[in-house]
Amino acid sequence: MAEVLFYHLTERTLEQVLPGLVEKCLERQWRAVIQAGSRERLEAIDSLLWTFREDSFLPHAMERDGSEHQHPVWLTTEGDNPNQSQVRFLVDGAVPPDLGAYLRGVYLFDGHDADALSQARERWKAERAAGHDVTYWQQAVSGRWEKRV
Repeated sequence: MAEVLFYHLTERTLEQVLPGLVEKCLERQWRAVIQAGSRERLEAIDSLLWTFREDSFLPHAMERDGSEHQHPVWLTTEGDNPNQSQVRFLVDGAVPPDLGAYLRGVYLFDGHDADALSQARERWKAERAAGHDVTYWQQAVSGRWEKRV
């Protein structure tokens, strides 16, 4: 079973949080898939990963780029995993494939959006029912992550 993490964003945005989490995966030599709920969000994430920091970028690709097996980070709106990722990030209400094939599933959701909160609750129930080890993290005012029970 996978470890499934729920990140409740309240103090920082997805754009501020996602690159750092992807960097941590790459530091561990894990490959990642980022699945977005819409093509527009996927395009925004594509731009973000190239420009989030002046001195760095996160190597990644999406379907139009090809050579999916060569890229450590794959962007998609589908349930595919062509680069054999160990971690799957889910944003904007993306509905995942079975997360049992991954070491980790990571849901990131806007804590100020009632629909996103409702979707996260439903996914929490589904992932627990599937037998995954689920944990919930919420941002403190300082921006640090606090594990909630």
